[in-house]
Amino acid sequence: MLTSNLLRLGVLLLAAAIIIACVIAAWRPMPSGLSASTPLRQADDVKLLFDQSWQDAQGNSHVQQQIMDHMLALISEARELLVVDMFLFNDFAGTDSYRPLSAELTEALIRARQQHPQMPVIVITDPFNTLYGGLAPEHFERLRAAGVDLVMTDLSQLPASNPLWTGIWTLCCSYLGNNTEGGWLPNPVGPGKVTLRSYLHLLNFRANHRKTLVIGTGSEWKALVTSMNPHDASSRHDNSAVQFSGAAALDLLQTERAVALMSGYLPALKWPEAPAPDPAPADGNQLQVLTEGAIERGLLQLINSAQSNEQLDVEVFYLSSRPIIEALIAAHQRGVTVRAMLDPNRDAFGREKNGIPNRQAAWDLHEAGIPVRWCATFGEQCHRKWVRLERADGSAELIAGSANFTRRNLHDLNLETSVRLVSRRDDEQISAQRADFEREWQNANGAIYSLPYADFADHSRWRYVVYRFMEASGLSTF
Repeated sequence: MLTSNLLRLGVLLLAAAIIIACVIAAWRPMPSGLSASTPLRQADDVKLLFDQSWQDAQGNSHVQQQIMDHMLALISEARELLVVDMFLFNDFAGTDSYRPLSAELTEALIRARQQHPQMPVIVITDPFNTLYGGLAPEHFERLRAAGVDLVMTDLSQLPASNPLWTGIWTLCCSYLGNNTEGGWLPNPVGPGKVTLRSYLHLLNFRANHRKTLVIGTGSEWKALVTSMNPHDASSRHDNSAVQFSGAAALDLLQTERAVALMSGYLPALKWPEAPAPDPAPADGNQLQVLTEGAIERGLLQLINSAQSNEQLDVEVFYLSSRPIIEALIAAHQRGVTVRAMLDPNRDAFGREKNGIPNRQAAWDLHEAGIPVRWCATFGEQCHRKWVRLERADGSAELIAGSANFTRRNLHDLNLETSVRLVSRRDDEQISAQRADFEREWQNANGAIYSLPYADFADHSRWRYVVYRFMEASGLSTF
């Protein structure tokens, strides 16, 4: 009897410990400097960049890229400081890549360090690139050997994206560490074996999902915020980027300082500060840096401000956030012209996915009367994440960057960076983005950029329930 009572007490104490650990993990506050909304600055030298894959009328495949070329050009200009923060920076699953992006970035960073040995060169990245300590990537060793500071993001400082597992992980496994020897499980992203600890860590679904670059040339500061990963297997993806300079670039640097300090990189304390906001910004384009939850606040403010007869276009890799979906539907009901271009969530580096969450979110939009088209993908992904609003008064706004429109990306869980550009409808860059969207929507010149809603429509109520549960619980990879 005593043994039975002790066993029951032990089970209750363990269950209580797990529940408490889950709650603590879920309610962990964001570290200082994150979820930032910087001042709206005069936007200097703004340029929107596009990567796109498509098939022409004869069925021939085409790839047109701008983002990596501009990134490499910026790196070559760096003289004072170079900080790059990239989520996927590896050659995993890249045997059939269009372009060796990870090698190109590695060589550019090493060259910058060699040519300017007094210049700090810092790479901030996500521990997924080492499978959480289960691999020792050669290009990371080369960067370190060249004097590049490699900062592995301390994801344990973030709130839990998947609290049901992270609570258990905290109690059972988080203190075990990892190593590159003794792996016995198949590497999920390449050859060789990895440890069970890599898999257990992966299930936390935490990530530094940012994709940014900041450089000091010695005379000015320049920056780039993108949806592109320097990941070989992603080299055919459709992506977007915003390049800019001036005070906003230093604002971006402050948001990267927060991640570096959170991860224990104290030299970031010496990075230059951003200037005080101008109380009366000059006329013309203005730009604001948004990170983490501030991105959702910016998106909702933009969508909710749209009025009848105004144009709202969305193109995004993942759409699952209920507040965003409901805001789009409400805008449509107010008379806003809303169009959504979504990835069909079919292609994942040689594997075929089941379409969750986009096909279910698209069903909501379609039922509400919002036109939806699918990016026509042929093994790659439509990886852009941007929304453009054109107002009746001739003004326009664009939000673009790393953040998908999901709970994980927008609710202070992942690390994310996007920018908000306030401009005019006839601005050259806004016009270029509009023309790009129209080319996709209309399948210009007989090329295949997009497909009708019916091609991937999924009205399965079971999969819809699965999507809603995954979105709400965090038990998902989106």
